[in-house]
Amino acid sequence: MVRKWVQKIAASGAVRAWSSAKSSFFLSVAAILLAVLATPALAQRDTAGGFARETNRFGRPQKVYEAGKFDYYLMSLSWSPSYCAGLPRDGYDPQCNRRDGKRYSFVLHGVWPQFERGWPQDCASPDRGFVPRPVANRMLDIMPSDKLVFHEYRKHGVCSGLGVDGYFDMARSLYNQVKIPAKYAAVIDPRTFVSTQEIVSDFLAANPGLKPDGIVVECGGPGPRLKEVRICFDKGGHFRSCGRNENQNRLCSAPRVYLPPVRSGPATAPAAGQKI
Repeated sequence: MVRKWVQKIAASGAVRAWSSAKSSFFLSVAAILLAVLATPALAQRDTAGGFARETNRFGRPQKVYEAGKFDYYLMSLSWSPSYCAGLPRDGYDPQCNRRDGKRYSFVLHGVWPQFERGWPQDCASPDRGFVPRPVANRMLDIMPSDKLVFHEYRKHGVCSGLGVDGYFDMARSLYNQVKIPAKYAAVIDPRTFVSTQEIVSDFLAANPGLKPDGIVVECGGPGPRLKEVRICFDKGGHFRSCGRNENQNRLCSAPRVYLPPVRSGPATAPAAGQKI
């Protein structure tokens, strides 16, 4: 509106009719108004609870989130054989290439602070996301990769507001609350397929208090493979319903998913053309 107003006055010749001093003053004020309208706010709160800066170093808008400001926790349990099956043939990961013969089924991918819609990440933290080696070492039994431990705290843990020790203590506590159904402890048949509803039902039966709207299954890749089971908790560590991020149809709409077998090395994919 201000832009059109300035243009209308200028087109009418009214500005030229004023004295040169008044004209200069008016045009300066108009230029400032136009510049303000054309410049985006440098710190405007968005709907996800973050703050939008003008640009980052790539020229894209970026958000700044405040640690401790979120709605609930999402715990992600990763089906380790699917992750290992996706590694390149010459790839190495301590989770998959064990010299001690250790075999993993579900492992803790991470615990993520969430908004009802969207999530915070990369929050400012006094420790700048640093994970001391002793802290990382004590998590390796349930998060069997130090790179995973470091990444999860830098991206998600800093937003908990608990500090590095508090975050990983909380993550272990939530992990210990969930009982993995026995049938998933030692899957050895390379032809194993289950429905997403069967996975959900198995977890509900093994975990009283967990409700159908508090768990989702993610799949992907050839098969499609089971990737993760996600379970939601409130800030007090109790089961709760998930937010809009965890949409089952979006995360896995397949009627059945393939479970690569539990083993220490890379798992094989289902045979080409195998019906699921």
